[in-house]
Amino acid sequence: MSVLLIAGSPSAPSRSSALLEAVAHRLAQRRVGVQRLPVRELEAQALLHGDFGSASARQAVERVARARALVIATPVYKAAYSGVLKAFLDLLPQTALKGKTVLPLATGGSPHHMLALDYALRPVLQALAARHILPGVYATDAQVALAPEGAYQVHPDLAPRLDDAVDALVEGLGPPLPHGFAAVPFAQVRCSV
Repeated sequence: MSVLLIAGSPSAPSRSSALLEAVAHRLAQRRVGVQRLPVRELEAQALLHGDFGSASARQAVERVARARALVIATPVYKAAYSGVLKAFLDLLPQTALKGKTVLPLATGGSPHHMLALDYALRPVLQALAARHILPGVYATDAQVALAPEGAYQVHPDLAPRLDDAVDALVEGLGPPLPHGFAAVPFAQVRCSV
């Protein structure tokens, strides 16, 4: 099973990427394989011009198509998800998330922006036909602080929320859904009224 981790921050390192790595660590502990897709590393011109035909855009869209589930992390700017993530989501086909489970993550300057997950990002994920959008995890800047050595560290008080979110994601993966069922001849159909 494959979980694609999408880092929607325009900078590196970032608080939202640190939150994403905390989820990656928890998935690894549960023996779930992950792949990473940092949106900021895609070809900038393809993102800005909505170039669906560029090689980097096509490869990123194919990676989304192959994933069973997605974890999408973004900083919150002005009560919405990042522009670089918006540009990437705009490249995806209308049903790109069909049949997929999505775990949204966000970081922001204060608790006042936590509803950005529900009011800004969730509608876009629904429009892309996500099968199941899990309750997101929002962290403030104080909860993902810059350590003296220059890396961001996730505060331990987020651990229970991250554990619950990863448990729900892994549970949602389950066995793959069948793409149909075998035809049953009409003579074998039994019905009682």
